[in-house]
Amino acid sequence: MILKHSNTLAYNHKKPVFLNVLFMVVFVLCTTQYAQAQDKDLSWDELANQYECPEWFRDAKFGIWFHWGPQSVPEQGGGWYARHMYMKDVGRQKFGKMANPYHLQTYGHPSEFGFKDVINTWKAEKFDAEYLINFSKENGAKYIVALANHHDHFDLFDSSYHPWNSVNVGPKKDIIGAFEKATRNAGLKFGVTSHDDRFLNWWQPAFGADKTGEYAGVPYDGRLTKADGKGKWWEGLDPKDLYGPAPEDRTPEIIEDIKKNWLKRHIELVTNYKPDLLYNDGFNFTYGDYGKEVTRKLYNNSLKDNGKIDAVMLLKRQAKGTVNEVESGGSNTLRAYPWQSEITFTDWFYKKDRHLTHNARTILEMLIEAVSKNGNLLLSMELKPDGTIPDEIKKSVKIVGDWLKINGEAIYGTRPWTVYGDGRSVRGEAVETVDGELRNATESQKHGEHFNQRTTATPAFAHDEVRYTTKGDDFYITVMNPKGGEFVIPSFGKFSEVNPGDLKDLIQLYDGRKVSFKQTNKGLTINMPVVNGDSYPVVLKAKFKKKH
Repeated sequence: MILKHSNTLAYNHKKPVFLNVLFMVVFVLCTTQYAQAQDKDLSWDELANQYECPEWFRDAKFGIWFHWGPQSVPEQGGGWYARHMYMKDVGRQKFGKMANPYHLQTYGHPSEFGFKDVINTWKAEKFDAEYLINFSKENGAKYIVALANHHDHFDLFDSSYHPWNSVNVGPKKDIIGAFEKATRNAGLKFGVTSHDDRFLNWWQPAFGADKTGEYAGVPYDGRLTKADGKGKWWEGLDPKDLYGPAPEDRTPEIIEDIKKNWLKRHIELVTNYKPDLLYNDGFNFTYGDYGKEVTRKLYNNSLKDNGKIDAVMLLKRQAKGTVNEVESGGSNTLRAYPWQSEITFTDWFYKKDRHLTHNARTILEMLIEAVSKNGNLLLSMELKPDGTIPDEIKKSVKIVGDWLKINGEAIYGTRPWTVYGDGRSVRGEAVETVDGELRNATESQKHGEHFNQRTTATPAFAHDEVRYTTKGDDFYITVMNPKGGEFVIPSFGKFSEVNPGDLKDLIQLYDGRKVSFKQTNKGLTINMPVVNGDSYPVVLKAKFKKKH
């Protein structure tokens, strides 16, 4: 009995041990296979096929961009100062016409003081990333974007593959690193932008020389060699690494090496700083498959860290696996997919010789317009060379922030309605217009979406212009240029194909005041309360009885 009982106990004891071991083996194998699958980078096609714009981006709506670098140092000369300072004639790029005369008067001849020397004068001595990020957050930004390099081929991060960077030259600071740390601490999403794809062509004027005058035939500093730096501040640095090789030396092999170097720099950028967003300033991936490879790295990193692709890649055209960016303009239509508008105050880099393209009114108009059409707005908040915000820019951003504190529920986390708005411009009726800030736009671009922005020179909206957003059962009507009295919204007529139903309640969001209305077959007549003087957009919150 005892032996039998003992044997029985032994048998019953061994059976679960065996099963447990078997289970553990199967579990380890499955876990290992899963981990290997997770560790395996997906191809671009695999990533693009499953890509959906992240919800955080769709909800955020408003971001602030620090488009800042050594080209902020000169007070005049436009946003392409580094190129135009070498050009006596800038052609149709009139925004840069002051660069050369300003440079000659301020710094001297570009054969003796070139852009490399301008970089060395940039110290960013008052740069406080924490203050800038907190100011942005306080005034409504839900994500932060910083410029990692511009067409000038100067990296604003600690680059292992490019000696001309902000840690080695100029500020001696990791600008991107500081922005990234402060942004994460503030609980916001972080992005970077790269504009480096055109630097070879962009820098060609640096290899020229004056055709007349005292310095006729004297080469600009693009022609200097590493040996020429002996005894100078840039000893040990090679101007060729900044400006590129001389045009006559650009063999296919050298250009291919430049592309490979770009790849290494940007793989390092997305790996070390782990951005949630990357923008390549162009209509295609930078250097074709090289740019696509960086995006593949960005998305695979996000997939491993988040269990899903939670990152955004922006291009100026519509391409699978990316989000569309519109420069200095916005979509003409309500889009089925998310997109982003980008605008700036002067010439991308702060310049005192240019009037402000935007103020609080136009920023709000561009934001509301974008959100009503399923887009976001990225505002470039230009900085002085020392890293501080110009007073006139700070004032406008604060007004935008104050408006968003009151009306943000009509912006953040919303989705577009069936149509984006109503009013004279929406119906195609004649409205007063002027050319926007077209800068270097071609004739064809003037009639597209890039560069079609509203600006401080644009006449005010008609008083019946409205834009729509929704959030759950809440419906928001933003009156773009309110005026006391009645106006009609045809879209809400009871016979309208897009009528959302019978209107039950209508209030002003900022004070909760009820707004009187009358809904007929032909439209919704709203009697706006009296507005004293000019007003920023006013949001009305509507409750509709849904149609069955």
